[in-house]
Amino acid sequence: MNTVIGWDIGGVNTKATLIIFRDGTIVQQKVASQYFEIWQNREALIEVLRKLAEKLGSAEAMGVTMTAELSDAFRNKREGVSFILTCLEEAFPNVPLYVLDVSGKFVGVETAGQNPIQVAASNWTASALLVSQMYPNCLFVDIGTTSTDIIPIINGQIATRGRNDLTRLQAGELVYMGALRTNINTIVPAIPVNGSFCRTAAEYFAIIGDVHLILGNLSKQQYALDTPDRREKSREFALERLARLVCADTELLQEEEIVNMARYIQEKQIQLLTEAVLQVLSRFPKGNQLPMVTTGLGEFLAKKCAGRIGLETISLEDQFGKAASIAAPSFAVALAFIEKVRGEITRYD
Repeated sequence: MNTVIGWDIGGVNTKATLIIFRDGTIVQQKVASQYFEIWQNREALIEVLRKLAEKLGSAEAMGVTMTAELSDAFRNKREGVSFILTCLEEAFPNVPLYVLDVSGKFVGVETAGQNPIQVAASNWTASALLVSQMYPNCLFVDIGTTSTDIIPIINGQIATRGRNDLTRLQAGELVYMGALRTNINTIVPAIPVNGSFCRTAAEYFAIIGDVHLILGNLSKQQYALDTPDRREKSREFALERLARLVCADTELLQEEEIVNMARYIQEKQIQLLTEAVLQVLSRFPKGNQLPMVTTGLGEFLAKKCAGRIGLETISLEDQFGKAASIAAPSFAVALAFIEKVRGEITRYD
């Protein structure tokens, strides 16, 4: 097995990575992604999969992870998993498909369909398997567009308490907050304006991506979705969107006042993420000595969290490049499948 495509099929982003692997060495890797809101038109998933595969080239097999089953396009996860698997089979009828489950094992499509909870939201497992082989003792933090994974790795084993979304949320290992799509109301119910706290409007006026665009953490190109007001992905329009968070506009508030709002929101986001990191680390006597391995669109936030609590940081971008880092689960599942064929994949009980 020399050529594999890894899939990370999400509710708003579908990512794929082609890896060509010969004689124990990656000789080529190529990443493609598509912003696709599955609840808008779930039947279009087949075409999205085909177009991404066309960009990458042919593969001898495909490894799959998914999170799109959580979308309210489906009544439950069983329906979501079944639909995604059907789309994959229709898009690639002649390519062997293997689905990674949350225990780190690859299973066939039929087995995956019979055990949907075992393969639902499995993308974090793929990334963690990869990191565990490189850094046997670390805290792996992946901050994406929508959510954050906080995964302890101890003695080369994935040491999570949770395995599904619910138990991972309870353990602090999943924080449903990212660097782009998060509604700001979930971060700050009130915000200081002109020396007093103002309650925020419970409306879809702005998202956290507007904050990071204003502060220079994200570029227009990285703002890879429609804006709440369907206007431009520019700092000027992001300031307008953020002003509406307190039912104001750029005539009522000066630019610096809105920038100060953005700084406060970022501070609260970092606090919430740091709290979750500390919750996970508190389970391990020497947790404060672990390095933090970071990846994802919101890697800059992970690094700020690490700085708050004095953890060394190691960036996956430095290891595999920016594109593979941001699409880490698709890269990782492709690599994990190659390792499986070679009989060297790391698993955990």
